[in-house]
Amino acid sequence: MSERRAADYVEAVFREEWGRLLATLVRQWGDLDLAEEVASDAVASALQHWPVDGVPTRPAAWLLTVARRRAVDLLRRDRAYAARLALLQVEADRAEPARLDSAPLETDDGEVPDERLRLFFTCCHPALPLEAQIALTLRCLAGLTNPEVARAFLVPPATMAQRIVRAKRKIRDARIPYRIPDAEALPYRLPGVLRVIYLIFTESYAASTGPELVRDDLAEEAIRLARILHRLLSGHREVAGLLALLLLIDARRAARTSPAGELVLLADQDRELWDRALIEEGRALVVTALRGGAPGPYTLQAAIAALHDEAASIATTDWPQVVALYDVLGSVAPSPLVALNRAVAVAMVDGPAAGLALLDELAGLDAYHLLHATRADLLRQLGRPAEAATAYRRALDLVGNDPERSFLTRRLASVSGVSDCQMEPFRGQDGL
Repeated sequence: MSERRAADYVEAVFREEWGRLLATLVRQWGDLDLAEEVASDAVASALQHWPVDGVPTRPAAWLLTVARRRAVDLLRRDRAYAARLALLQVEADRAEPARLDSAPLETDDGEVPDERLRLFFTCCHPALPLEAQIALTLRCLAGLTNPEVARAFLVPPATMAQRIVRAKRKIRDARIPYRIPDAEALPYRLPGVLRVIYLIFTESYAASTGPELVRDDLAEEAIRLARILHRLLSGHREVAGLLALLLLIDARRAARTSPAGELVLLADQDRELWDRALIEEGRALVVTALRGGAPGPYTLQAAIAALHDEAASIATTDWPQVVALYDVLGSVAPSPLVALNRAVAVAMVDGPAAGLALLDELAGLDAYHLLHATRADLLRQLGRPAEAATAYRRALDLVGNDPERSFLTRRLASVSGVSDCQMEPFRGQDGL
């Protein structure tokens, strides 16, 4: 194998196996820093040896063996690591103590067991700040480097590196257990994990700042993380609901911006560009998630997204059913955002005046640009351009990314008499 092909293969294995390798090493050694260091050394060793020796039959097991040997060497040479390991052996998970002479963590057929579920719950532990949970999940489970995670947050790499270091220190000093919550605690801890993945995807769907509306890299990582979690917890309906939601929304990605990068509203999107394979996969997951009891908030949002994806146009969308689903969602997980999206759906059923009346009752979203943009659009439809212009200006004061800013600027011009451009009504969050 050529050096270039070997490097590409190592990269592919790295992307697929990094989280599993890291999780297995953390389980064995109880130290995230040590696990990251030896996992990186194993990848570097693969880049050196695979072009010469060929790719092993079980590359993940090869990486684990190399990493484990490197960990043994470090622990024997480094007194600080050795002292930390001794402490962990006494006070950590006594059922699975780390040992220098323990056998490689592999199954009988040489495969590496999947320990990532433990890592999910460690990275998303409620004792950590939410931003740290997201950063650690991207770093440890998605395999992003510190600079890549920094780009996701639009902060300097040094800032993100410090943030991750503090999160790891918190895990160590608070002795956050590296384990899956028991059956009684799982229902309380799982929503935190789902929320982290959802927030990663939300940032990809409409970037908070910057020149792009959609962050393809974050969308793909969020979906990959959701797929991993679904494989590990296939029996949990709300996990299926989250994956369904992400797939059904992401299916529209290619149509959400023009070739020039401008925002394209749901009403104007070329539905031929929607990914039908993702839609069908998402719809099947929704059916599964809706069976067996009251649906959770992600499942309900996925059902709404499915109605949008199934419709041939805005006009043929089953808006009464969308409103009904928002009614259920509002009872299960009430929030101002749910109320905002419900108001948009009501406006499609009963007219802009009905939607505007609901918006006027909302509280807690004054700093959210889409509230003012939606209100401006309803005012525009009602023939109240001066009030619409005021609302568009408020939205422009709050908006972050450039495509939405450009869109709102054009809308403001249309109601201010500067331009006669006419566009379709603003549709909130496209059913999110």
